Amino acid sequence: MTENPHSADPDADAENADLPIRDLADVPAVEVITKSIVMIMSSAAEKLGLAEDGADVDLDEARSLITALAGLVTASLPDLGLHAAPIRDGLKSLQLAFREASSIPDDPGTGPGEKLTGPVH
Repeated sequence: MTENPHSADPDADAENADLPIRDLADVPAVEVITKSIVMIMSSAAEKLGLAEDGADVDLDEARSLITALAGLVTASLPDLGLHAAPIRDGLKSLQLAFREASSIPDDPGTGPGEKLTGPVH
């Protein structure tokens, strides 16, 4: 068995080795969209310093990720079904965390993604 040298958790790699590989054509669109949303949310949270390891804050990167996330979420809302509300809540939480982390907050409605989602409070 070959482990991923870049993985933080070799045990997880061993567990995933037994999972069948899926052809992307067989994956429903909503699953691809939600996995993309989760990946962008996770990255934005890390850039905001919200990760467990307390990584360095990078607000420029966080702004880009949150804005991209807002676009994806806004465009995908009709397809997200039951996932729509928790995803919107997660996006709003990131927008609020960004506002809190900024030493000079954006004006209401001008924060990351707010042109797509509306102002956050």
